[in-house]
Amino acid sequence: MPKLEPYRKELSYSYALGIFPAMHLLETRPEVATRLLLHPAGLKSEGVNKLREKCAALGIREEEAERVLRRESKKDNCFAALVFEKYEDPLPPENCAVFCQISDAGNLGTALRALLGFGLHSVALIRPCVDRFDPHVVRASMGAFFRMRVHVYDKFEDYRSECGPRELYPFMLDGAKPLGEVAAKRGEPYSMIFGNEAAGLPKDLEDFGNGVIIPHSDKIDSLNLAVAAGIGLYAFSAGARQGA
Repeated sequence: MPKLEPYRKELSYSYALGIFPAMHLLETRPEVATRLLLHPAGLKSEGVNKLREKCAALGIREEEAERVLRRESKKDNCFAALVFEKYEDPLPPENCAVFCQISDAGNLGTALRALLGFGLHSVALIRPCVDRFDPHVVRASMGAFFRMRVHVYDKFEDYRSECGPRELYPFMLDGAKPLGEVAAKRGEPYSMIFGNEAAGLPKDLEDFGNGVIIPHSDKIDSLNLAVAAGIGLYAFSAGARQGA
């Protein structure tokens, strides 16, 4: 087997670091898993042994790789990881979250986990953006990444040309309707659109569709992007339940 390199975007593979992300990978996309990496200190762990059993049943090779695990996780207590081949995920014409120029791996991973928790399975990323296969995205999502469809587009216009007719809801700080009011009347299918952590949405998208604001106290200037996405979808999904 070839030597495993430090992760970089150009590689054809990535790492699912930790027992839970690795287990989610085996449960949802076992065909892309290629190698199980183990830390000798974790060989007696129940979770690690369950992972080894699943990999053995699937014919996935295992190897001790303490140095690789420490290098990729930047921690001493990452006891297992799966190497997996990168893949493409076209988006179906369903409800979707769109992140324009999201730049932080932790924010994307946390947002994916929250969105999946509230029933959303499709995410579009608009360049420039964080590498969706970065191991820290996968780790922050706790494996939710593998249960989502995440596709990258060069421009928002490219996404619009593929997504089909839908309602667009850009989340903004100014000139928008309160989330509760919009969620109660939202149409489907819809796209919730979020901007960059620092700059927000590009100017040409601010007035595109049905603008939404999440009201909060004046003690803060804005919400964390992943928090805003989770709150937004919770309100939209609550609106769906109330309208059922």
